[in-house]
Amino acid sequence: MDHAMIGNHVLLAIALSMLAGLSTGIGGLAVLFLKKTNPAVLSVMLGFSAGIMVYVSFTELYQEALSNLCAVHGPTAGRILTVLAFFFGITLMAFINEFIPEPNRPHSVQKTGTVFRHGAGNFVRGKSRLLRTGIFTALAVTIHNFPEGIASYASAMKSPLFGISVALAIAIHNIPEGIAISMPVYYATGSKAKAFIWSLLSGLSEPLGAIAALLVLGRFISDNVFGIIFGAVAGIMVYISIDELLPASREYGKPRLSILGLMLGMAVMAISAIIIFYKA
Repeated sequence: MDHAMIGNHVLLAIALSMLAGLSTGIGGLAVLFLKKTNPAVLSVMLGFSAGIMVYVSFTELYQEALSNLCAVHGPTAGRILTVLAFFFGITLMAFINEFIPEPNRPHSVQKTGTVFRHGAGNFVRGKSRLLRTGIFTALAVTIHNFPEGIASYASAMKSPLFGISVALAIAIHNIPEGIAISMPVYYATGSKAKAFIWSLLSGLSEPLGAIAALLVLGRFISDNVFGIIFGAVAGIMVYISIDELLPASREYGKPRLSILGLMLGMAVMAISAIIIFYKA
């Protein structure tokens, strides 16, 4: 392969990773179709976000971490390291929660919160806490997208057609992740523009991952590093889902709405995973 062809492959790889990453913005566009202060929609969508993150964590990230670390360290040590990486991610989020506490004083919540009425109950939730949920989700998705950019780059360098297939599958995969980011940000700020921008920017880590692969692939990026990153991000996503998204979802609506959203999120990610497998 001559230098010109290699250069074309590199440009294609970077472009594909950019398109795949920015597809989170397509998910972020979902906020354009929403009306503000609809607690039922918010309840379902927060549950939907949790379903996305839990499914991705256990069926993809954790399994990928286990596969990589077992390949490097053997089955026993690999499993131990995967568990340690997973709980490191959970512990990291627990420490972050200590430094970014929720506004739990009643006068603070009443001042900055939004009151939703459902049946006989009043649900008051501080907007700052909901915004924090969106920020944490964006952070987790951003970290998650970085190694996806590396995978997109490596696939395109191996074969342009294979790279296009992988990038398309990742793009489909990223759309619901954009929804997971934009919903809490929108309901916390009331700004559809901010919600869309946050979801869009979170996808930029994907082309950054491709650029990192271009610059340092074969030097620092290894199965061991991949495994630790995947395991830690899985822990981060599970913590956010259990500590932030699901409690918020139940607080805004009936429990069955939360479960409905959770199952829908898992179903969407399961379908996109099947598409990825088919394309590969």
